[in-house]
Amino acid sequence: MPAEPLVCPSCGSTHSPDERFCASCGMPLVHAERSGVDEPVTAARERARKIKPQFTEGELTRIAGARHQAEAELLQGILLEEGIPSMLRRSRGFDVPDMLAAGPRDVLVPASGAAAAREVLLQAELLGDEPPARAVENPGRLLVGLLAAVAFVALIAWIGTEILA
Repeated sequence: MPAEPLVCPSCGSTHSPDERFCASCGMPLVHAERSGVDEPVTAARERARKIKPQFTEGELTRIAGARHQAEAELLQGILLEEGIPSMLRRSRGFDVPDMLAAGPRDVLVPASGAAAAREVLLQAELLGDEPPARAVENPGRLLVGLLAAVAFVALIAWIGTEILA
């Protein structure tokens, strides 16, 4: 039984079943029998149609940070309008339950789309000229600093109790 051919929903050209994107316009291909106009277009399908294939290769790279979920989704929408796929991840070091929208988020894009994504966000004035911030390089150093602060507060509390006694 031969596999059903794939059709480009934009230009209508047919392709072999092993191809995924149209060679002439770059749109994701659909099965020929499912390409009818009476089929409802879901939100997920509409998002997939916007993604440009040249921006989908490589490891995920952090290109921006957002203060909360809503801001991160705004950045994600701006990138999608330019055809750049993105993913959100909760930033490290924040102990907020996943069900809450609070807490900072990282916006990640594939490596092939990182330069274009930075350019889009710079044009929208949502990204500074500086490179994206990195996570804490040495967590041991952070732990030593926190322990020193706790010891200092404990020393002040002890001195306060000795003076009052």
